[in-house]
Amino acid sequence: MRRAIFLGLLATLVALSSLAHGQDAKADIQKKLNAAFVPTKMTADNTDIIAPGSILVLQKDGLIMYSIDNKVAPTNTYKDGKLGIGFGSMMSIDMQLGMAQNGVNHTNVPQRKFLTGEKFWTSSFTVKDDGVVFLFYSDPFSDVRYTAQLKIPFPKKSIPNPDDVMKAVSEVITVQPSDDNAKQQAPAPSQAPASTPAPALQAIAPPPPPADAPPAQPKTVSLGQTRDMVVAILGQPTKVANLGKKEIDYYPDMKVIFLNGKVSDIQ
Repeated sequence: MRRAIFLGLLATLVALSSLAHGQDAKADIQKKLNAAFVPTKMTADNTDIIAPGSILVLQKDGLIMYSIDNKVAPTNTYKDGKLGIGFGSMMSIDMQLGMAQNGVNHTNVPQRKFLTGEKFWTSSFTVKDDGVVFLFYSDPFSDVRYTAQLKIPFPKKSIPNPDDVMKAVSEVITVQPSDDNAKQQAPAPSQAPASTPAPALQAIAPPPPPADAPPAQPKTVSLGQTRDMVVAILGQPTKVANLGKKEIDYYPDMKVIFLNGKVSDIQ
């Protein structure tokens, strides 16, 4: 009897220790993800971006995304070096699509297959017991925004090393370096030999404008203007999201959207 009780207590302690280890491992993976990716904040209906985060670059062909109008994000699984949607996931997706809109399934839902080099955003990345799950949103293509999930599964009954998880993630998606990062990573110019500084010249203040000078005109931009024209009017943007043919320049009080190098929208 005592032996049975002892073995039962020992099994309980082992289970509790394993559970605690698993929670710690998941927390370490989440910290790695938080350090690598900045989530994008979407509007409540997911139709627009409130605060842009990391721009992701796809490293594998075949990521399937559905139109956000269908309220279903298909789960793409990365396994054995390939992206795909398993049979079980497809059945679940068809059930969700059918409940959202009668007659819709994975064969006729508006969708798009993303290829290597294409870019999109992530609004969340979560560590679950069986893997890491990302939620993606694209910019509009012909006025349609797309969404999908990506799952990086863990081996059965184990949580891998955080570095191994991040390596698997990097095989599918990477972060496009920002302009600020590029500047920080640029090599510093070689330092010239010290020389005797020239004597400073006294600054001469410009003459004040005439009292009856008209007020400065507000700075405005128009559809169809080039990026150089916009920069000449507004100055350099505080942040730039480069999405191939599409570019979003962020200013303190507006964002200017370019398509093929010309202003297509101002928000």
